[in-house]
Amino acid sequence: MDLAYIPSPSTGVIHLGPLPLRGYAFCIIIGVFVAVWYGNRRWLARGGRAGTVADIAVWAVPFGLVGGRLYHVITDYQLYFSEGEDWVDAFKIWEGGLGIWGAIALGALGAWIGCRRRGIPLPAYADAIAPGIAFAQAIGRWGNWFNQELYGKPTDLPWALEISEGVNREAGLYHPTFLYESLWCVGVALLVIWADHRFTLGHGRAFALYVAAYCAGRGWIEYMRVDEAHHILGLRLNVWTAIAVFLAAVAYIVISARVRPGREEVVEPDAPAAKAGNGKDGAGTEPADAAPTDSAPADAAGDADAEADGEADAQAKSAGPR
Repeated sequence: MDLAYIPSPSTGVIHLGPLPLRGYAFCIIIGVFVAVWYGNRRWLARGGRAGTVADIAVWAVPFGLVGGRLYHVITDYQLYFSEGEDWVDAFKIWEGGLGIWGAIALGALGAWIGCRRRGIPLPAYADAIAPGIAFAQAIGRWGNWFNQELYGKPTDLPWALEISEGVNREAGLYHPTFLYESLWCVGVALLVIWADHRFTLGHGRAFALYVAAYCAGRGWIEYMRVDEAHHILGLRLNVWTAIAVFLAAVAYIVISARVRPGREEVVEPDAPAAKAGNGKDGAGTEPADAAPTDSAPADAAGDADAEADGEADAQAKSAGPR
Protein backbone atom coordinates (compact mmCIF):
# COMPACT_ATOMS: atom_id res chain seq x y z
CA MET A 1 0.00 0.00 0.00
CA ASP A 2 1.38 3.40 -1.01
CA LEU A 3 1.23 5.80 1.90
CA ALA A 4 2.24 8.92 -0.03
CA TYR A 5 2.51 10.13 -3.59
CA ILE A 6 2.10 13.26 -5.68
CA PRO A 7 -1.36 13.35 -7.28
CA SER A 8 -1.85 14.57 -10.82
CA PRO A 9 -4.65 16.99 -11.70
CA SER A 10 -7.73 15.35 -13.13
CA THR A 11 -7.64 17.82 -16.00
CA GLY A 12 -5.16 20.27 -17.41
CA VAL A 13 -7.78 22.74 -18.63
CA ILE A 14 -10.58 24.70 -17.01
CA HIS A 15 -13.31 26.14 -19.21
CA LEU A 16 -14.42 29.68 -18.43
CA GLY A 17 -17.49 29.66 -20.62
CA PRO A 18 -16.21 29.08 -24.17
CA LEU A 19 -12.68 30.12 -23.14
CA PRO A 20 -10.31 27.24 -22.20
CA LEU A 21 -7.74 28.08 -19.49
CA ARG A 22 -4.86 25.63 -19.82
CA GLY A 23 -2.43 24.95 -17.01
CA TYR A 24 0.44 24.34 -19.44
CA ALA A 25 0.00 27.76 -21.04
CA PHE A 26 -0.28 29.48 -17.67
CA CYS A 27 3.01 27.98 -16.52
CA ILE A 28 4.77 29.16 -19.68
CA ILE A 29 3.33 32.68 -19.38
CA ILE A 30 4.19 33.01 -15.68
CA GLY A 31 7.70 31.77 -16.41
CA VAL A 32 8.18 34.41 -19.12
CA PHE A 33 7.03 37.19 -16.78
CA VAL A 34 9.40 36.02 -14.04
CA ALA A 35 12.33 35.87 -16.48
CA VAL A 36 11.66 39.39 -17.78
CA TRP A 37 11.08 40.85 -14.30
CA TYR A 38 14.22 39.39 -12.78
CA GLY A 39 16.25 40.02 -15.92
CA ASN A 40 15.23 43.68 -15.76
CA ARG A 41 16.52 43.93 -12.17
CA ARG A 42 19.87 42.47 -13.16
CA TRP A 43 20.06 44.69 -16.24
CA LEU A 44 19.50 47.80 -14.14
CA ALA A 45 22.23 46.67 -11.74
CA ARG A 46 24.58 46.38 -14.72
CA GLY A 47 23.83 49.97 -15.73
CA GLY A 48 21.14 49.46 -18.36
CA ARG A 49 17.81 51.20 -18.89
CA ALA A 50 14.52 50.06 -17.40
CA GLY A 51 12.34 48.37 -20.01
CA THR A 52 15.17 47.27 -22.28
CA VAL A 53 14.89 43.61 -21.24
CA ALA A 54 11.15 43.60 -22.00
CA ASP A 55 11.69 45.31 -25.36
CA ILE A 56 14.19 42.67 -26.44
CA ALA A 57 12.00 39.89 -25.01
CA VAL A 58 9.34 40.93 -27.53
CA TRP A 59 11.73 39.46 -30.11
CA ALA A 60 13.22 36.64 -28.07
CA VAL A 61 10.05 35.03 -26.68
CA PRO A 62 8.17 34.43 -29.98
CA PHE A 63 11.35 33.14 -31.61
CA GLY A 64 11.93 30.88 -28.60
CA LEU A 65 8.43 29.43 -28.72
CA VAL A 66 8.72 28.70 -32.44
CA GLY A 67 12.18 27.19 -31.98
CA GLY A 68 11.06 25.03 -29.07
CA ARG A 69 8.11 23.70 -31.02
CA LEU A 70 10.18 23.08 -34.15
CA TYR A 71 12.76 21.08 -32.20
CA HIS A 72 10.04 18.94 -30.64
CA VAL A 73 8.20 18.31 -33.90
CA ILE A 74 11.41 17.51 -35.82
CA THR A 75 12.81 15.13 -33.19
CA ASP A 76 9.41 13.48 -32.59
CA TYR A 77 8.07 13.67 -36.12
CA GLN A 78 6.49 10.23 -35.84
CA LEU A 79 3.89 11.67 -33.46
CA TYR A 80 2.55 13.94 -36.19
CA PHE A 81 3.52 12.63 -39.63
CA SER A 82 3.39 8.84 -39.36
CA GLU A 83 0.47 6.77 -40.61
CA GLY A 84 -2.72 7.38 -38.67
CA GLU A 85 -1.52 10.67 -37.15
CA ASP A 86 -2.90 14.12 -37.92
CA TRP A 87 -0.18 16.59 -38.95
CA VAL A 88 -2.38 19.47 -37.76
CA ASP A 89 -1.56 18.39 -34.19
CA ALA A 90 1.95 19.72 -34.74
CA PHE A 91 0.53 23.21 -34.27
CA LYS A 92 -1.28 22.42 -31.01
CA ILE A 93 1.39 23.80 -28.73
CA TRP A 94 -1.03 23.95 -25.80
CA GLU A 95 -1.01 20.16 -25.62
CA GLY A 96 2.67 20.22 -24.66
CA GLY A 97 5.85 19.72 -26.57
CA LEU A 98 8.55 22.39 -26.38
CA GLY A 99 12.21 21.48 -26.78
CA ILE A 100 14.42 23.71 -24.66
CA TRP A 101 17.32 23.30 -27.09
CA GLY A 102 15.33 24.80 -29.96
CA ALA A 103 13.83 27.45 -27.68
CA ILE A 104 17.25 28.69 -26.56
CA ALA A 105 18.73 28.56 -30.08
CA LEU A 106 15.97 30.52 -31.84
CA GLY A 107 15.33 32.64 -28.76
CA ALA A 108 18.97 33.72 -28.93
CA LEU A 109 18.46 34.69 -32.57
CA GLY A 110 15.46 36.82 -31.61
CA ALA A 111 17.42 38.38 -28.74
CA TRP A 112 20.28 39.15 -31.14
CA ILE A 113 17.89 41.00 -33.46
CA GLY A 114 16.48 42.97 -30.54
CA CYS A 115 19.94 43.77 -29.17
CA ARG A 116 21.22 44.85 -32.58
CA ARG A 117 18.32 47.27 -32.95
CA ARG A 118 19.24 48.83 -29.58
CA GLY A 119 23.02 48.78 -30.02
CA ILE A 120 23.44 46.40 -27.08
CA PRO A 121 25.99 43.55 -26.86
CA LEU A 122 24.14 40.23 -26.85
CA PRO A 123 26.54 38.55 -24.35
CA ALA A 124 25.83 41.23 -21.72
CA TYR A 125 22.08 40.82 -22.22
CA ALA A 126 22.38 37.04 -22.03
CA ASP A 127 24.29 37.28 -18.74
CA ALA A 128 21.57 39.47 -17.27
CA ILE A 129 18.68 37.17 -18.14
CA ALA A 130 20.38 33.79 -17.55
CA PRO A 131 19.10 33.16 -13.97
CA GLY A 132 15.64 34.37 -14.98
CA ILE A 133 15.52 31.81 -17.80
CA ALA A 134 16.38 29.06 -15.32
CA PHE A 135 13.60 30.23 -12.99
CA ALA A 136 11.22 30.33 -15.97
CA GLN A 137 12.11 26.73 -16.84
CA ALA A 138 11.47 25.70 -13.24
CA ILE A 139 7.98 27.18 -13.46
CA GLY A 140 7.31 25.96 -16.97
CA ARG A 141 8.01 22.34 -16.04
CA TRP A 142 4.88 22.32 -13.91
CA GLY A 143 2.97 22.55 -17.18
CA ASN A 144 4.03 18.93 -17.75
CA TRP A 145 2.39 18.07 -14.43
CA PHE A 146 -0.91 19.49 -15.67
CA ASN A 147 -0.61 17.43 -18.86
CA GLN A 148 0.59 14.25 -17.06
CA GLU A 149 3.62 13.92 -19.30
CA LEU A 150 7.40 13.53 -19.14
CA TYR A 151 7.46 11.30 -16.09
CA GLY A 152 10.10 8.71 -15.28
CA LYS A 153 10.29 5.03 -14.49
CA PRO A 154 7.90 3.29 -12.06
CA THR A 155 8.79 3.78 -8.40
CA ASP A 156 7.40 3.25 -4.91
CA LEU A 157 9.17 6.25 -3.37
CA PRO A 158 7.04 8.54 -1.17
CA TRP A 159 7.29 11.33 -3.75
CA ALA A 160 6.17 9.14 -6.65
CA LEU A 161 3.90 10.79 -9.21
CA GLU A 162 0.45 9.32 -9.75
CA ILE A 163 -0.43 9.01 -13.44
CA SER A 164 -3.95 8.14 -14.55
CA GLU A 165 -4.93 6.03 -17.54
CA GLY A 166 -4.85 7.97 -20.78
CA VAL A 167 -3.68 8.10 -24.38
CA ASN A 168 -0.22 6.51 -24.64
CA ARG A 169 0.12 6.16 -20.86
CA GLU A 170 -0.63 3.56 -18.21
CA ALA A 171 -1.91 4.29 -14.73
CA GLY A 172 0.67 3.93 -11.98
CA LEU A 173 3.27 5.63 -9.82
CA TYR A 174 6.35 7.02 -11.55
CA HIS A 175 9.38 9.18 -10.89
CA PRO A 176 8.28 12.86 -11.12
CA THR A 177 11.02 13.91 -13.53
CA PHE A 178 9.21 17.19 -14.12
CA LEU A 179 9.74 17.96 -10.41
CA TYR A 180 13.38 16.87 -10.52
CA GLU A 181 14.08 19.20 -13.40
CA SER A 182 12.12 22.05 -11.81
CA LEU A 183 14.19 21.83 -8.62
CA TRP A 184 17.39 21.46 -10.63
CA CYS A 185 16.60 24.65 -12.56
CA VAL A 186 16.11 26.56 -9.31
CA GLY A 187 19.52 25.31 -8.20
CA VAL A 188 21.03 26.37 -11.53
CA ALA A 189 19.61 29.88 -11.15
CA LEU A 190 21.02 30.21 -7.63
CA LEU A 191 24.39 28.90 -8.82
CA VAL A 192 24.60 31.48 -11.60
CA ILE A 193 23.59 34.29 -9.23
CA TRP A 194 26.26 33.26 -6.72
CA ALA A 195 29.00 32.74 -9.33
CA ASP A 196 28.20 36.03 -11.05
CA HIS A 197 28.52 37.86 -7.75
CA ARG A 198 31.62 35.97 -6.65
CA PHE A 199 33.61 36.02 -9.90
CA THR A 200 32.08 39.05 -11.70
CA LEU A 201 31.23 37.08 -14.83
CA GLY A 202 30.94 38.91 -18.11
CA HIS A 203 30.96 38.59 -21.91
CA GLY A 204 28.38 35.76 -21.87
CA ARG A 205 30.05 33.56 -19.26
CA ALA A 206 27.13 33.73 -16.81
CA PHE A 207 24.84 32.51 -19.58
CA ALA A 208 27.30 29.78 -20.55
CA LEU A 209 27.42 28.65 -16.90
CA TYR A 210 23.63 28.41 -16.89
CA VAL A 211 23.72 26.31 -20.07
CA ALA A 212 26.43 23.97 -18.75
CA ALA A 213 24.78 23.51 -15.35
CA TYR A 214 21.37 22.86 -16.89
CA CYS A 215 22.80 20.28 -19.32
CA ALA A 216 24.53 18.46 -16.46
CA GLY A 217 21.18 17.92 -14.77
CA ARG A 218 19.19 17.33 -17.94
CA GLY A 219 21.48 14.42 -18.83
CA TRP A 220 20.64 12.24 -15.82
CA ILE A 221 17.00 13.37 -15.65
CA GLU A 222 16.50 12.55 -19.33
CA TYR A 223 17.94 9.08 -18.73
CA MET A 224 15.11 8.39 -16.24
CA ARG A 225 12.26 9.25 -18.60
CA VAL A 226 10.16 6.56 -20.26
CA ASP A 227 8.31 8.56 -22.92
CA GLU A 228 8.97 7.67 -26.54
CA ALA A 229 12.22 9.05 -27.94
CA HIS A 230 14.86 8.36 -30.56
CA HIS A 231 17.99 6.53 -29.35
CA ILE A 232 21.56 6.68 -30.62
CA LEU A 233 24.03 4.07 -29.33
CA GLY A 234 21.63 3.22 -26.53
CA LEU A 235 21.16 6.79 -25.30
CA ARG A 236 18.21 9.09 -25.88
CA LEU A 237 18.76 11.85 -28.43
CA ASN A 238 18.33 14.55 -25.79
CA VAL A 239 21.10 12.98 -23.68
CA TRP A 240 23.52 13.31 -26.57
CA THR A 241 22.33 16.87 -27.14
CA ALA A 242 22.92 17.69 -23.47
CA ILE A 243 26.46 16.27 -23.64
CA ALA A 244 27.34 18.22 -26.80
CA VAL A 245 25.90 21.50 -25.54
CA PHE A 246 27.57 21.03 -22.13
CA LEU A 247 31.00 20.63 -23.74
CA ALA A 248 30.42 23.66 -25.97
CA ALA A 249 29.38 25.81 -22.99
CA VAL A 250 32.41 24.79 -20.91
CA ALA A 251 34.72 25.47 -23.84
CA TYR A 252 33.18 28.92 -24.26
CA ILE A 253 33.73 29.74 -20.58
CA VAL A 254 37.41 28.76 -20.73
CA ILE A 255 38.18 30.49 -24.04
CA SER A 256 36.18 33.61 -23.26
CA ALA A 257 37.89 34.04 -19.88
CA ARG A 258 41.27 34.07 -21.63
CA VAL A 259 40.34 36.21 -24.62
CA ARG A 260 38.02 38.71 -22.89
CA PRO A 261 38.58 38.69 -19.13
CA GLY A 262 36.54 40.83 -16.79
CA ARG A 263 33.10 42.28 -17.37
CA GLU A 264 31.66 44.89 -19.72
CA GLU A 265 31.77 48.35 -18.14
CA VAL A 266 29.03 49.72 -20.40
CA VAL A 267 26.09 47.53 -21.44
CA GLU A 268 23.80 50.19 -22.90
CA PRO A 269 25.66 53.16 -24.41
CA ASP A 270 22.89 55.75 -24.07
CA ALA A 271 21.73 54.73 -20.59
CA PRO A 272 22.02 57.31 -17.76
CA ALA A 273 24.15 54.85 -15.79
CA ALA A 274 26.68 54.74 -18.60
CA LYS A 275 27.05 58.53 -18.46
CA ALA A 276 26.88 59.18 -14.71
CA GLY A 277 28.51 56.00 -13.45
CA ASN A 278 26.99 53.02 -11.68
CA GLY A 279 25.73 53.57 -8.15
CA LYS A 280 25.23 50.90 -5.53
CA ASP A 281 21.60 50.57 -6.54
CA GLY A 282 22.51 50.11 -10.22
CA ALA A 283 20.28 52.98 -11.29
CA GLY A 284 23.18 55.21 -12.29
CA THR A 285 21.40 58.43 -11.30
CA GLU A 286 23.10 61.49 -9.88
CA PRO A 287 22.51 62.36 -6.21
CA ALA A 288 19.72 64.88 -5.77
CA ASP A 289 21.96 67.34 -3.91
CA ALA A 290 24.74 67.32 -6.51
CA ALA A 291 25.58 70.86 -7.65
CA PRO A 292 25.46 71.72 -11.37
CA THR A 293 28.84 71.41 -13.03
CA ASP A 294 28.81 75.00 -14.28
CA SER A 295 27.79 76.64 -10.97
CA ALA A 296 31.33 77.13 -9.59
CA PRO A 297 32.70 78.91 -12.68
CA ALA A 298 29.62 81.13 -12.79
CA ASP A 299 30.03 82.19 -9.16
CA ALA A 300 33.74 82.90 -9.63
CA ALA A 301 33.01 85.07 -12.64
CA GLY A 302 30.40 87.01 -10.66
CA ASP A 303 32.86 87.70 -7.82
CA ALA A 304 35.51 88.90 -10.27
CA ASP A 305 33.05 91.32 -11.88
CA ALA A 306 32.02 92.76 -8.50
CA GLU A 307 35.67 93.29 -7.50
CA ALA A 308 36.43 95.06 -10.77
CA ASP A 309 33.45 97.40 -10.31
CA GLY A 310 34.66 98.30 -6.81
CA GLU A 311 38.12 99.22 -8.04
CA ALA A 312 36.66 101.39 -10.81
CA ASP A 313 34.55 103.36 -8.29
CA ALA A 314 37.55 104.02 -6.06
CA GLN A 315 39.61 105.36 -8.96
CA ALA A 316 36.75 107.69 -10.00
CA LYS A 317 36.54 109.20 -6.54
CA SER A 318 40.29 109.83 -6.34
CA ALA A 319 40.23 111.61 -9.68
CA GLY A 320 37.66 114.21 -8.55
CA PRO A 321 38.31 117.89 -7.26
CA ARG A 322 40.85 118.05 -4.43
